[in-house]
Amino acid sequence: MKPTVLIATTSRWLPTARLAMALAHAGCIVDAVCPARHPLGKVSDIRQTYAYRGLTPLMSFARAIAETRPDLIVPGDDLATLHLHRLHGQEGRGRKTATLIERSLGMPESFPVVYARTRFMELAQEEGIRAPKTEVIANALALKKWVGRMGFPTVLKANGTSGGDGVRIVHRLEEAERALRALQAPPLFPRAVKRALVDQDKTLVWPSLLRRRSIVNAQEFVAGREATSAVACWQGTVLASLHFEVLHKRDSAGPSSVVRLIANAEMSAAAEGMVRRLNLSGLHGFDFMLETHTGNAYLIEINPRATQVGHLTLGPGRDLPAALYAALSGEAVRAAPKVTENDTIALFPQEWMRDPESAFLQSGYHDVPWEEPELLRACVRRLRKPGALDFSQTPVRTLSAVRLPRL
Repeated sequence: MKPTVLIATTSRWLPTARLAMALAHAGCIVDAVCPARHPLGKVSDIRQTYAYRGLTPLMSFARAIAETRPDLIVPGDDLATLHLHRLHGQEGRGRKTATLIERSLGMPESFPVVYARTRFMELAQEEGIRAPKTEVIANALALKKWVGRMGFPTVLKANGTSGGDGVRIVHRLEEAERALRALQAPPLFPRAVKRALVDQDKTLVWPSLLRRRSIVNAQEFVAGREATSAVACWQGTVLASLHFEVLHKRDSAGPSSVVRLIANAEMSAAAEGMVRRLNLSGLHGFDFMLETHTGNAYLIEINPRATQVGHLTLGPGRDLPAALYAALSGEAVRAAPKVTENDTIALFPQEWMRDPESAFLQSGYHDVPWEEPELLRACVRRLRKPGALDFSQTPVRTLSAVRLPRL
């Protein structure tokens, strides 16, 4: 019998839909719990979607789990992972749902570590992995002591944030103090209400009402190039991995828009070491800095969920969905054909949004989901800006002159 995977997400992030497509093509039955109007609803291979409700998130996830009875849960964003951790605690170890969450993510001892940036860096250093010094900053005095030792620039990061949100690179003490106050502060209530009403995203409501303050960490600045790894793992062992150098981002704090596939032994060893140390399962990502003068890979962060490159099938050992299917089914790994021989990949829609005339849309592999025209149309309609070209008649033909969809 085919294994069933439940995609769990709290955001309308397109790569989650791409991952669902790849898992289905690998042989899995795929269900999803997601917000209304999520791109997942346009994926033809999704068997069933269930509503995610921001004010009752654990109930939303528990209902979807009960009805789908999946073999694996794959969170598509950090908040979804946090919900699963809390659902595990609510259920208690040994219960069926808690056991499923452990099977999907790893042992519960790892759960608090993946959100505690300083503790994660300490574990990396214990494993002999190259990682920048990191320290929890409780107040302005602790910040002054940190910069007195480490100097500028320095990096401030709030726990529980991702995608560049909650990260500040600061160059002066006054700037650092302002950033510390902003990162520690609870979400503003008007912002929480606007997101709830306009985006139907209620995830900021309770933190705002309860005035929850974030834990902020200072991290040693490493000058260099950003890089990222995505891994499929099972009970502490990496099954398949992808390693990329980041060539472009949508903006300085946003997601990658162009990446280049690389082989980097230090990144591979670091990912394998942390997967083993935390006894992880499922899909995870790791972020690195490749130091300018040495090329040394510094591990700077873990992403405890699927990342935006996890759907890319790039051959044996580089096909995460196929590796997961094999682990779930007990069959040998059957990697899908490589989607491209080009090492440079322009991610859709990030690079198109960054620059519709980007040379990388021509010279690299433009990762557009041509095989799902309804998904593509929905994405283009949602992402087009006022005053932009009218895509209503042939919405996808403006995206690329390299390959046109068969609509």
